[in-house]
Amino acid sequence: MATPVDNLTILGTGHDLLPVALFDLDGVLIDTEPTYYAFWHKVGQDYFPTNTHFAAEIKGCSLVQIIDRYFANAPETVQDIKQRLADFEQVMTFPEVPGAFDLVRALRAKGIKTAIVTSSNQDKMRQLYRAMPCLPDLFDHIFTAECVARSKPAPDCYLAAAEHFGVAPCQCMVFEDSVNGLIAARESGALVYGVCGSLDAEQITPLCDVVVERFA
Repeated sequence: MATPVDNLTILGTGHDLLPVALFDLDGVLIDTEPTYYAFWHKVGQDYFPTNTHFAAEIKGCSLVQIIDRYFANAPETVQDIKQRLADFEQVMTFPEVPGAFDLVRALRAKGIKTAIVTSSNQDKMRQLYRAMPCLPDLFDHIFTAECVARSKPAPDCYLAAAEHFGVAPCQCMVFEDSVNGLIAARESGALVYGVCGSLDAEQITPLCDVVVERFA
């Protein structure tokens, strides 16, 4: 029976397994994209009722980016959104993407370094650790929004991750699902695996080296 690593090799025909694997979080490891979409869609309805694409526009952005781009001159609104998001994340669930953590374990068994590289902040991650206390043990490092000055689509987070592991970006495999994340990974010079989720294979293909329709 093929292991997740064997499947990955088949999906990445022409690409050898590289020494470092970097995973986006939401939509790649945990299936929270529909939940967050519903939250930000409601925010968009409340503050930008004529912009029906607000939730899609901010996908893959950090909270700081969203605030700077849309609410920089509205401090009272910022406080309202932060509180709403904090309350929301207190009660939300964090379902695993089927097969994703099996892949992480299989890569680690091969001696490949693994890390999460997310635009989520430490407050959100603390909620996640409470729900999934074993999560940090699955990864050699977890990079959050606070780790770099510029979030995705800037490549800084993936460049910093490569530097942390002492390798060139081209020695990293990146698993991403959002446009901003895929652009960041591509710009860093890493080998990019585009994971289908909220975006389909046709949308992902121009932004990645390999399309992964599912891990399981």
